[in-house]
Amino acid sequence: MSDTDNTPIPEATETPAPTVAFAPGVPPPPALPVLAVPTVPSAAVLPPLPEPLVPATWAPTVCRDLHASVVSEMHRVIVGQDKLIEQMFVAIIAGGHILLEGVPGLAKTLSVRTMARVFDTSFARIQFTPDMMPSDILGTSVFDPKSQDFHFRPGPIFAGLVLADEINRTPPKTQSALLEAMEERRVTIDGIQHTLPSPFLVCATQNPIEYEGTYPLPEAQLDRFMIKINLDYPDEQQEFELLRRVKEGFRAQSLDAIEISAVIQPGQLEACRAEIEQIRVENSVLKYILDICRATRTSRHVLLGASPRAGITLLLTSRVLAASRGRAFVTPDDVRDMCPSVLSHRLIVNPESDREGFTIERVLDLALQSVQVPR
Repeated sequence: MSDTDNTPIPEATETPAPTVAFAPGVPPPPALPVLAVPTVPSAAVLPPLPEPLVPATWAPTVCRDLHASVVSEMHRVIVGQDKLIEQMFVAIIAGGHILLEGVPGLAKTLSVRTMARVFDTSFARIQFTPDMMPSDILGTSVFDPKSQDFHFRPGPIFAGLVLADEINRTPPKTQSALLEAMEERRVTIDGIQHTLPSPFLVCATQNPIEYEGTYPLPEAQLDRFMIKINLDYPDEQQEFELLRRVKEGFRAQSLDAIEISAVIQPGQLEACRAEIEQIRVENSVLKYILDICRATRTSRHVLLGASPRAGITLLLTSRVLAASRGRAFVTPDDVRDMCPSVLSHRLIVNPESDREGFTIERVLDLALQSVQVPR
């Protein structure tokens, strides 16, 4: 066609769809349903939370009042150690266990004994040694000559609050037996299952100075502990108050003379845990927890970052902490306050960064600084 050709171009017409003819008396097949294709939200846009099931003025009064009573009664015996008392309360309500690390003489045993009395439950202390066997902890079947039968004799693990002193001084076989009981909340002896009491809390201790002849807990077993607390010396005023109490006759071995009161009432622990389920967590706070965990995995100083279980634990403990402070919602401050206790024993620093002086606390602080705090 030349440039001067003015022949009109015919308009395009729509070709009708072909029709399908069916035999007489044969009905056409039913139309296929239209399937809705679900849309996947982006990582930055999370779906909105459902409307709260509790009134806007609701507050977790049971958990708040119980926490206040526990702190008041504990301070009748313990001077300072506010963090230890608060974290022990969080672990009991959340149903987890604690790993304590500190030099001897910082009231670890006394704190657990006193907490057992406050919660009106039994207490047992296990001093781990290299020759300890699993049956020394769990219990064993003993033959009775009179009845000509075996009877189960429970071990010290069947206490409400158990102090596992220097857990890293016993062989891995015994460590595994204890950690299995902690996770399953029961022990199996001769094929028969025995349920542990409720509440059940294990406070395991490690000495941060002496490591000769010890069996360090592997990372998989450390991850079973909900919280790790690094204890430090009391300040000058607290240590002076401690000496004053001893001068006036206080003896840690005579708790009966102090008359510690049990502040827990029947059904109160279950009521606290029911309140925890009502604590509101905004999507922005959930994203904050997620970003913190992922920041530990991408840090160049970290060899092993926080696992998804660590994020779940951080969420649960933050809710308990918020309830103990009398709030019906979790704030970023609650998450930050729980981060050192929940994440410090779950991270491993690179050897190169360790030689450069990067500690777990410093690496975790850098991870928190790299994450935007929700407003």
